[in-house]
Amino acid sequence: MRQPRTCRPASGLRDPRVQLEQVRREWGGQSALWVFGYASLIWRPEFDAVEQRPARVHGWHRALEMLSRINRGTPEQPGLVFALVSGGSCRGMVYRIDPSRADAELERLWFREMPNGVYDPRWLPCSTPQGEVRALGFTLSRQSPNYTGALADDELLRILHSASGRYGRTLDYLLETARCLRACGIHDRSIQRMVALAERHGLVGSDRAQAMDCQPGLAGRASA
Repeated sequence: MRQPRTCRPASGLRDPRVQLEQVRREWGGQSALWVFGYASLIWRPEFDAVEQRPARVHGWHRALEMLSRINRGTPEQPGLVFALVSGGSCRGMVYRIDPSRADAELERLWFREMPNGVYDPRWLPCSTPQGEVRALGFTLSRQSPNYTGALADDELLRILHSASGRYGRTLDYLLETARCLRACGIHDRSIQRMVALAERHGLVGSDRAQAMDCQPGLAGRASA
């Protein structure tokens, strides 16, 4: 199977501005821009979309295995965020952004998802009920220093208890993702296990973990 192309600068620099310019060149600016959401982009999109579809990506899976020192943690107390890690498959949503607004929306999205260039943005083939689309997705290399791999439960609980960044706590990020995936009809066993672990250790009440506040619909901009 042909591997998706990585939008990584040839020089290997991890400057997010360089990565953004390469993505812009590869997109071309003439057609609609599609973005694949698999976690917070489903429940807190950072752009106006004219269409959204359920989608599946093969060759990548959703994993809470990326250190976050800005959005959900600090350099002193890193949190965790989801990333697409190689292997398996992932159900999520794809969003189509009109070409007339896509450049500005991409800039806003980059500020949120790529503050330090940790992700490897890739163009991923996404299967949807209406056919395949090529969408921008944010993946993580297993060789990245920010890749944690599977954490022991005690380490995961420590992070869920303490880590918080500019967009709030890692725990809330996990719960919101679990809630919205469930509302979208997406069942992720790993996420369900982590939420149950947090419940058992008193980090969250079962009533809060089961709440279904996410209302999937046409994506619009949401505040942080």
